[in-house]
Amino acid sequence: MSSPDFSVIIPTFRRPRELAEAIASCLQQCDVSVEILVVDDSPEGSAEAIVRSFRDSRVGYTKNPMPSGGVPSVVRNIGWPLARGEFIHFLDDDDIVVEGHYAAARAAFATNPAIGLVFGRIEPFAQRPSNQLRHEQQYFGEAARKAALSGRFGSRLAFVGRMLFDNALLVCSSSIIRRKCVETIGGFDPSIRLMEDADFHVRAMRAFGVKFLERTAIRYRVGGASLMHSPNPTTEQRRNELLGRRQMQASYRRLYGPMEFYALAIFARTILEFF
Repeated sequence: MSSPDFSVIIPTFRRPRELAEAIASCLQQCDVSVEILVVDDSPEGSAEAIVRSFRDSRVGYTKNPMPSGGVPSVVRNIGWPLARGEFIHFLDDDDIVVEGHYAAARAAFATNPAIGLVFGRIEPFAQRPSNQLRHEQQYFGEAARKAALSGRFGSRLAFVGRMLFDNALLVCSSSIIRRKCVETIGGFDPSIRLMEDADFHVRAMRAFGVKFLERTAIRYRVGGASLMHSPNPTTEQRRNELLGRRQMQASYRRLYGPMEFYALAIFARTILEFF
């Protein structure tokens, strides 16, 4: 059996309707081959019926034998070692892949063979207008602007500096990464409970480089207040985000040394801040 172009890893927890929409958006991608690996984190295995309902051999199901209790990095780390595709997409179970995104990502990798990661714009949506939706639209619009500007400085350090010392430029669902890149950096760090996806992307960007695509990658479902993007974060949210950022920064300092770390801090807070 030939390997697919894309392996889509979908961690899920009791979101049957949203999961079905996420899976369908992957299966509708044209001009590429895909496999979808749903990793169910619910103790009762509630997602299995949704997966079986597709009756499609491209959609597989794995149940986490020890449910994480809400630790996405643990669930993603179960999925990616099972992947056979050249590229891996970590898709949240309530997001939707925009038509044509996989073909555009594959073309970007072909044009930039040294790059390990690509990501695109994020389009928030909700069932009804809300302050949270407007806030998310502004947040991700600004993130796209910063990502495009970061690309002017090359494929690595400006992106890394933004991620370390500014707001995150992306979410997991908006990026696609070469499988060999995931294998090299060892997946996600479960010790970081908030901003674990930012830490993952920082390590991937630094090791392999990144390309920002000026097109929408996903539709990002807005429900309740985001843990990371709330317009009015609670004291606990602020504390947890600060802890996650400090853990991510400490990890980077260990990997690449204090000289590079502090040089990036100055770069991000002067030149990148100016832009």
